[in-house]
Amino acid sequence: MKNAISVLFLISCLLITNGNAESWTGADEKAEEAIKQISPDYEPWFSPVWEPPSGEIESLLFSLQSAIGAFAVGYFVGKSRANKHASNN
Repeated sequence: MKNAISVLFLISCLLITNGNAESWTGADEKAEEAIKQISPDYEPWFSPVWEPPSGEIESLLFSLQSAIGAFAVGYFVGKSRANKHASNN
């Protein structure tokens, strides 16, 4: 319990003290900026089929994707351990 409180405190401090929202941008945006600096006349090969209407929706979809992945990994690890435990008894 103390570890969880410590982690929450540290995360809170980081979020409060870092007022620069640009430092929280994703790797895609940073890569795009770097490419524009290196080669301003670069044209992308293709464009996305669908782009989320806002950053919040994009974050929601990313969170949902990671939750589904974590569930799948947890399910298969748990099932594997349960099968191993059942075969030992």
